[in-house]
Amino acid sequence: MVIKGEDPRDVFLKRKHTACSGHFPTFNPILSLLSFLCHFFRNPVQLQSFLWFFIQCATLHTNLDVLTMFSASRLFRRRGADRDPAAEPHVSYEVPLYTNAAYYPNWRIYRKEPPSSLRLGFISHVFYAFAWVKDDGTVYLSDEWADTQMPVDGAEGCLRAFVQLKQQYSKMRVILSVGGGGKGSENFATVANSRSRLDTFVRTARGLVDQFGIDGIDIDWEHPSDSKQGKDYVRLLARLREVLPAPRYVLTTALPAGQWALRNIDLAAAQKHLDMINLMTYDFAGPWESETGHQAQLYGSGISGDSAVSYVTRQGVPPRKIILGVPVYGRSFLGSNGPGQRYTGSGGEDGVFDYRDLPRPGTQEYHDRNIGASFCVGVDGGFVTYDTPETVKQKAEFVTSSKLGGLFYWHVCSDARGPRSLVETGYNTLHDM
Repeated sequence: MVIKGEDPRDVFLKRKHTACSGHFPTFNPILSLLSFLCHFFRNPVQLQSFLWFFIQCATLHTNLDVLTMFSASRLFRRRGADRDPAAEPHVSYEVPLYTNAAYYPNWRIYRKEPPSSLRLGFISHVFYAFAWVKDDGTVYLSDEWADTQMPVDGAEGCLRAFVQLKQQYSKMRVILSVGGGGKGSENFATVANSRSRLDTFVRTARGLVDQFGIDGIDIDWEHPSDSKQGKDYVRLLARLREVLPAPRYVLTTALPAGQWALRNIDLAAAQKHLDMINLMTYDFAGPWESETGHQAQLYGSGISGDSAVSYVTRQGVPPRKIILGVPVYGRSFLGSNGPGQRYTGSGGEDGVFDYRDLPRPGTQEYHDRNIGASFCVGVDGGFVTYDTPETVKQKAEFVTSSKLGGLFYWHVCSDARGPRSLVETGYNTLHDM
């Protein structure tokens, strides 16, 4: 962790000196050169540009130590994490080693949460949610005013505002998420089962990508309900991949963690067309259940993040394509004080509190490290189950030890600032900050 006020370049050099002792000679010419450059260049953009050129030349023409090259490249990712993007509007940040993605639901613009209010220096991919699907297969933006017309951050519409910010965060990907719950997914089955409607789907999806200059499409079909729909789902992904070829475009999907839904899909076939699978490892408990439970536990009996990842990898999905989901909200159960209990109702807005409003005032927060779950108890929320920096740190460590692709968050607008931020905690832990 970088101490406030300490230059991350100095922290990097201290770590390298400690890590290298016992493995390298006392004098390392590469580290000496890095030390000189870190203190010579005070402008991070100049330093980044020079060393990027240096690394490319060195790896091509010399036999320099690979660990040294890797550590040098990580230095620049760390600089993006330790600085406030709003304070340095001209700095571009490198894509992190791990994915640290976030969904942005378009309706949050009405709560005065524009793209410029987000800490995008910690985010590798923004999933803009949602576009919907007509019964003839046409993919369309669900809120034309918010997405393309409302003045947002000097742009026409929120979607254009995100694309505009790519000039500042040049390595950030902006991806349009199609579907979602309820109306967003109601026409998927009909469209995917018809060749002509599927033709319309892929043509209009690609059209939106071209129109707004975004980087790809995310399919959030909730959910293929039988094996026939599962086959149609894979066919839809295959057709999309044809018009959105890798690596120029990104194609992802969001899938539930429960085997009741996953078993309808040939995951080994689906993953061949995908860059990432956003595994929604949350909503394990809610008002649809008769008893309370942790909504996003990493371990434990029954469904968990670990059990979902194990199932998906056993079906033939490479771990590196799996992105573990983190809820940025809590689920409330009134009249209870822990898991496995009857409850009387739900607090908050439809049983949900934004994470930034947790723990509830006057309550105590608890963390169960054995299962990777946090909660608070009392006052207006009863038993509220949610993720905290402690659980996100556990999940990020699980990602790295399991060789997964990274983390994603639903959704970024509910996050807290400072040391309580889940997005920042995930980024820093994934990258060993």
